[in-house]
Amino acid sequence: MTVKRDAYEVLGVSRDADEREIKRSFRRLARELHPDVNRDAPDAEERFKEAADAYEILSDPDRRQIYDRYGHEGLSAQGREPSFGGFGSVADIFDAFFGGGDPFGGGGGRRSAGVQGGDVAVAAEISLAEAARGTSVSVEYQAVAACERCRGNGAEPETPIEACGRCGGSGELRTTMRSAFGQVIRAQVCDACAGDGRLPRTPCTRCGGGGREASRVELDVDVPAGIGDDQRIRLTGRGHAGERGGPPGDLYVLVRVAEDERFVRDGDDLISVVDVSAPAVALGTSVSVPTLEGEERIELEPGTQPGTVVTLSGRGMPSLRRGRHGDQRVVVNVVVPRKLSDRQRELYRELAGSLEDENLREPDARGQESLFARVRRALR
Repeated sequence: MTVKRDAYEVLGVSRDADEREIKRSFRRLARELHPDVNRDAPDAEERFKEAADAYEILSDPDRRQIYDRYGHEGLSAQGREPSFGGFGSVADIFDAFFGGGDPFGGGGGRRSAGVQGGDVAVAAEISLAEAARGTSVSVEYQAVAACERCRGNGAEPETPIEACGRCGGSGELRTTMRSAFGQVIRAQVCDACAGDGRLPRTPCTRCGGGGREASRVELDVDVPAGIGDDQRIRLTGRGHAGERGGPPGDLYVLVRVAEDERFVRDGDDLISVVDVSAPAVALGTSVSVPTLEGEERIELEPGTQPGTVVTLSGRGMPSLRRGRHGDQRVVVNVVVPRKLSDRQRELYRELAGSLEDENLREPDARGQESLFARVRRALR
């Protein structure tokens, strides 16, 4: 159980201090412990709560009398321990005790700060080839912008902007009440000027005094080479206009990369498949394969097996970060002939009858993985 310090010691006053001295001491401590002054002091909030406890005890004559005779135990026994005046947080106490304005006693209201505009999201589709080399896309979207007629101030041109008559230009409406701390001032945003503190004498006929209007925006967006599907491009300040002088929001362009029937993308690598007839791979051949830069011929050695992968170094997608290209992996798909003619069937029978185990065995010297080994690896 934490032992509470003496209330007089907390406030730094003598036991015969009067009400004015107690209040002055608490205000001094409150200013010292304000978060804007004591940002680096981790115990500032706890110390303020302790000072608020002490002030609530000593500022109330009945509580102070009980405390002087019996201490904290006497207040607890009578259910009169301090409760911070019903406030929910230290921030509420600061706001109430110092009037919601200058925490150092300067008084006066403050206008609400500008509000940043909202973000906008649009989508754009490009081809895989465009993603590989980079491109520019045109996007259209609706955004809230500053009114062109009043230039965002909400007033008809050549008419004045005046202080709000409801809040007197402070941007806040205040109510006063009594609490254990004395006079408490509650502040809320003015409902007439929305916290700006000013109103146009003659509202703009185009935007109705709001200072903003919806507009259609057309914009060319540069798409970097190597961008992937579902990646976003952020354009700062291209979103909705802010309120009360606040900064605009951002534009996010969601890039969709359309599928290409020739390739499957795997990170920065591309995978393609080439069909070759069984007799051709048995004898060895060269075939043409598509790449992002056009057709390219590759050599297949005699006896090339189904699923063999031929790597074309640097023929893949450019990397957004590393500044290099990935590879293109070409998978060989051996096609078994169908619908043979009588002559072709006769030739295949002759070939099949001439084959021996040695013709079908994969030579270890070539370092090729056996079919069973590939099946086992695929099933793991």
